[in-house]
Amino acid sequence: MIDQTLLPGELKIIDCKTIPEVCEAIKSLRVRGAPAIGCAAAFGYALAAAISKAGGRVEFVAELHAAKEALAATRPTAVNLFWALERMARTAERALAALPQATSNECAWRKEREQIVAGLIAEAKTITEDDLHRCIDMGRHGAELIPEGANILTHCNAGALATAGYGTALGVIRAAHEAGKRIHVWVDETRPLLQGARLTAWELVQEGIPCTVICDNMSASLMRAGRIDCAVVGADRIAANGDFANKIGTYAVAVLAHHHDIPLYVAAPISTVDYALPDGGGIPIEERKAEEVSMLAGLARTAACPADAAIYNPAFDVTPAELVAAIVTEKGVARRPFGERLEEWRKGS
Repeated sequence: MIDQTLLPGELKIIDCKTIPEVCEAIKSLRVRGAPAIGCAAAFGYALAAAISKAGGRVEFVAELHAAKEALAATRPTAVNLFWALERMARTAERALAALPQATSNECAWRKEREQIVAGLIAEAKTITEDDLHRCIDMGRHGAELIPEGANILTHCNAGALATAGYGTALGVIRAAHEAGKRIHVWVDETRPLLQGARLTAWELVQEGIPCTVICDNMSASLMRAGRIDCAVVGADRIAANGDFANKIGTYAVAVLAHHHDIPLYVAAPISTVDYALPDGGGIPIEERKAEEVSMLAGLARTAACPADAAIYNPAFDVTPAELVAAIVTEKGVARRPFGERLEEWRKGS
């Protein structure tokens, strides 16, 4: 995977060969973005099976369970992580159920384990390939919402780096650009870790899409001046009623957009919808370490505040559905109220 903590200064591919390494990559944001975390977790689960030294079924199942628990504990907000792990666990359960309940010798068990590993690797690849295709479909649907020559505000990074490729919010923007709509993107820097300035701007420059980086507190003045036509953001978890969690600061963007009568569009795959939550009040919000705020961008050694100052660092906030103009998924575009359409898509998926 690309080590996203080093961008834009260095493009480095890292290999994770153990479950602790995969967990560290997710926790430290070397890989980030809800769909990408799901893909990483799926391959992590397959990795646990591939490197297992278990001598039999019971020990093997215990190792897979431990790996699943460790991966699930990395980040609490992005529902795709848990969705992917559950899908991988069901794949393992089906494969184990299809085998004889008792293996006569070690050689036979080794062959059976190899079959399970192959099936889990295939499932992880399917999850990743599906995500890419979902993003492309999402982009096609969302591009229809983008006016010709639009100035688009986006927050954080919801591009190819945050997915298996192409992107969710950036997929919409990318598709509009590919359609020749002559768009321009305002990129919120996205404090405290600057995912917009470091990652989104990097992706847009790579694609030749005109963009300008701004500080998070500049969007209000741009909206008032009529220089923003719409905002497009991703989501880490969407409740059944359309409330959604995204990178901290998204709620502020939504309030400003609503005040200035600017549509806010949310782009995310159906796997990001948590149908078990009736509204956003139940979405768990990850709190991250103080150093990400106290040290500039969490990367430099320059102190941004006094050492004795208390710091609060939630990674996400929740935006209520009434501030959202539309939710874009691979299935199409949903308008308010969102619950009925989201439920239709769940039953049809």
